Amino acid sequence: MKVIISETKEELGQNAGAYAATIIRETLGRQGYANVILATGTSQFETLNQLTTERDIAWSKVTMFHLDEYIGLPATHPASFRKYLSERFLSQVAPLKAVYLINGENDLNTELAFLAKHIGEHPIDLALVGIGENGHLAFNDPPADFDTESPYLAVYLDEPCRLQQMGEGWFTSLEEVPLQAISMSVRQIMQSRHIICSVPDERKAVAVKNSLENEVSNAFPASILQLHPDCTFFLDKESSGLLSEKELAGGDRNVEIPK
Repeated sequence: MKVIISETKEELGQNAGAYAATIIRETLGRQGYANVILATGTSQFETLNQLTTERDIAWSKVTMFHLDEYIGLPATHPASFRKYLSERFLSQVAPLKAVYLINGENDLNTELAFLAKHIGEHPIDLALVGIGENGHLAFNDPPADFDTESPYLAVYLDEPCRLQQMGEGWFTSLEEVPLQAISMSVRQIMQSRHIICSVPDERKAVAVKNSLENEVSNAFPASILQLHPDCTFFLDKESSGLLSEKELAGGDRNVEIPK
């Protein structure tokens, strides 16, 4: 586990996006294709923006999956993650080899089987993830299921998770936030060869501390990332503000990511 701390969330996004681009380029150079997972939400704005501006990425050789989507939410809704990725990523880069967006309006069992089939055929080289205010990883709220081998599953969203979605401005009231979502499972995320976890903002500071300094526990779902052999956390000054001196000593500040 590596921790990179930037002064601002803009620098965080630049560093994380540039590092993601480096991994994708190296993967394409080594094997001729790359399979990636992208995250959504306000924490990913700067990271994805940087990734879309990176040059010399053969996007036609890249296959993309994403982490989660609300059940029953139309793709036209402002909070739809399909809409988010279409507007903030897919429309900003050259066409990809393949894109597997989660359809939360489809028959649930059919959609879960579809996603499981295709991600099973595409071992993931790089996953971009974030951490929720409640410590969730994707939509795996605490206590998260660390044991299921299903690549995707239907989950209920707890109230802190739903309050976060409302607080970020995706919904105007708590009642509007769906109760269920399709989420990539923790085990599936952990199978990725590389993981980049981008977490800006002071409101995530408690979750960051719990995830990096507590023992691994499904009460703090993102703490599982401590066990990944190649996970890099990108934090800003605010999100890292509660980390202990020991943890901070192990982090790098304003790291220049090689291209």
